[in-house]
Amino acid sequence: MAAQAFWLREPGVGEVRRLEIRRPGPGEVLVRTIRSAVSRGTETLVFAGRVPKSMYAVMRAPFQEGSFPGPVKYGYLNVGVVEDGPPDLVGSTVFCLHPHQTAYVVPVGAVVRVPEGVPAERAVLAGTVETAVNALWDAAPLVGDRAAVVGGGMVGLCVARLLARMPGVEVTVIDVDESRAEVATALGAGFFLPEDAPTGLDLVVHASATSAGLQHSLDMAADEGTVLDLSWYGDAEVHLRLGERFHHGRLTIRSSQVGRVSPARRATRSPTDRMGLALDLLQDSSFDVLLSGRSRFDDLPDVLRDLSDGTLQALCHTITYDLS
Repeated sequence: MAAQAFWLREPGVGEVRRLEIRRPGPGEVLVRTIRSAVSRGTETLVFAGRVPKSMYAVMRAPFQEGSFPGPVKYGYLNVGVVEDGPPDLVGSTVFCLHPHQTAYVVPVGAVVRVPEGVPAERAVLAGTVETAVNALWDAAPLVGDRAAVVGGGMVGLCVARLLARMPGVEVTVIDVDESRAEVATALGAGFFLPEDAPTGLDLVVHASATSAGLQHSLDMAADEGTVLDLSWYGDAEVHLRLGERFHHGRLTIRSSQVGRVSPARRATRSPTDRMGLALDLLQDSSFDVLLSGRSRFDDLPDVLRDLSDGTLQALCHTITYDLS
């Protein structure tokens, strides 16, 4: 059957390509995409050709084709309907870590059923909420913590929402963009510009992908505190003032990354379990505030270009697949 997929032909240049896909075999499903979303941080770095050579293998998406810097088919926030496969799945809406493509065939184990009550438009956030779940498994926040999230993008705001749902936790979003204040409030969090940020916090999660954001995170942490860093910097260098509070305050910087289940839950939770939890959490309609733009699949080359150069501002930009 015929399908179409978005490819990065070379850094800065995207295109839609036609391809043929086979019928599913035993243990496989054919999925017709109804929504996908651009993971703005990672996908714009890929679009700009900013994946370091040393990270080519690590940064491969589950169903990526081609290789960095291009041509490459990349992406991982996809929601579709199963059109062929096991009878109990046919007709189901599912999430899959698949690139932007109108239809595709994958193993049954690669898709997770979207719960009733979670619309497809919101379900594209599952990969981002999964990252937030893994981060909080790493961070292990406690009841009553004073917490901050530095960086009000998709990942940071998903972390803030989950923290806000915990008993007694006071969470603040820190960002240089004042327009994030309204979004933070809708998610149950406070908001401050960096110069007004509180200090002495029990937990600080960094998600701004900037040196300044990581430095602010260290400045906000209480003595002997840990900053959990969710940012991926691509090929950018990170500069910190470690001659100030870092040693005197006995501070720690710890990375968190969604590629593997957090050690805190690895013995009892699989990646599928974690994704299922993320989808269940998306029954919370508060997450809709993150859906800030929509474009047609045919427009993806322009969308990625505009997101990369800042012409298009968005938190989660979704893609529709009505090609009629």
